[in-house]
Amino acid sequence: MITKSKTLRARELGVSRSSLYYRQKKPDKDWILKCDIETVLREHPSYGSPRIALHLKRNHKPIERVMKLFGIKAYRRRGKRWKKTKNIKVVYPNLLLTTFPQYENHIWVSDFTYIPFQGKFVYVATVEDLFTRKIVGLAVYTTHATQLVLSAFMSAIHNNPRPLIFHSDNGSEYDSDIFIQALNTVGIQISRSAPGCPWENGYQESFYDKFKIDLSDPSRFKTLGELVYEIYQTIYKYNYSRIHTALKMSPVQFALKVKESYNIQIQG
Repeated sequence: MITKSKTLRARELGVSRSSLYYRQKKPDKDWILKCDIETVLREHPSYGSPRIALHLKRNHKPIERVMKLFGIKAYRRRGKRWKKTKNIKVVYPNLLLTTFPQYENHIWVSDFTYIPFQGKFVYVATVEDLFTRKIVGLAVYTTHATQLVLSAFMSAIHNNPRPLIFHSDNGSEYDSDIFIQALNTVGIQISRSAPGCPWENGYQESFYDKFKIDLSDPSRFKTLGELVYEIYQTIYKYNYSRIHTALKMSPVQFALKVKESYNIQIQG
């Protein structure tokens, strides 16, 4: 009966029976290397993968692979940044340097980006589950005030169990009293990228790179409503059908396989 049950489950998911035992390859080693790379970049922000490899005395290929996997990019000064961090009230440690995501809704990361539209900007804030890489929270506003990131967080917490850790940069939106209070109220540990180290939130940066390519040219939309609709559709496709490089499948399919594998182990 157990064998039949596994086969039926695989058929329902549309995958092979063996794939129910899917595990990420070398997650611990990759995560440790990621932390080593970020530590080097704190001291030498301009280093690219060749210099990081020399510093760590490692082959450059795994350095490049892990940097791509976690969206880590060396800082490059390109004139004045559109977003600046000022007067950080509390410097929170980067808990992701010591904590590896072990299950769904263990660690959430968040950021926001902007999309030019008809001479103005539309701002998109997201919350990403770091284990499944699924976008669990989303908000679209025409301003980037605290309400933008708070709405994305509220949409995530409304539909999912609270995470243990919430990671972001030190932007004023995330450093506002109301946002910090929201995290403290539900008992979530706060994690932040070190000031001046944007690569420490590379997960969201990497997502936005792909998201903007998939969204394509926003000027093709006649109204703001059409653009917002396409933003939601693009993220829906990312969650449910777009293959994620690190997972070799979509985030939702990965989450289903992990749950299915766990259930089989319990029943077996």
